[in-house]
Amino acid sequence: MKLLKILGYLVGAIVVVIGLVLFGSRFTDGPTEVLAGGPFTSGEHSAAPEDWSFLKDYVTVEFQLVDPPRSRTTWIAEHNNRVFIPSGYMNTTFGKIWKHWPMQAEEDGRAILRVDNRLINVELHRVKQDPDMDTVLSELSRKYLGGVPIDDAARAEVTSNNLWIFELKPR
Repeated sequence: MKLLKILGYLVGAIVVVIGLVLFGSRFTDGPTEVLAGGPFTSGEHSAAPEDWSFLKDYVTVEFQLVDPPRSRTTWIAEHNNRVFIPSGYMNTTFGKIWKHWPMQAEEDGRAILRVDNRLINVELHRVKQDPDMDTVLSELSRKYLGGVPIDDAARAEVTSNNLWIFELKPR
């Protein structure tokens, strides 16, 4: 019985510590790995570049929604001078619990992209159908899935709303 009580206190302490870390991350300058962070407080404001191809081989970038002002680290794909951010697992229990930013971005797409300590004002636009969708999916596959060929199952991730794709446009 005493062992169960100690175990209960230990589990409770772990839950409290995790809660404090998650709450405290809201006040940091940007995200910390997979933990969403607070609004950006560092970085140099910069106009959107004419050429986005420099992002081609970036594995991750940081972005912050303007409302609510929360930041996160994300994957990114560049194709034909267009920039895309994916959000997967949208139909899963995990996605529904953990991922609120895609719905927030659909309501208000104003965001700030932080890359190389530059802050670039962008607008996130969800893309459901696009002539370049196969190429965007291929680019995501090249960078994150070892180049797995795009097939109907990959396309179905988008059409079933399990994978949301946002295009970043200057604002």
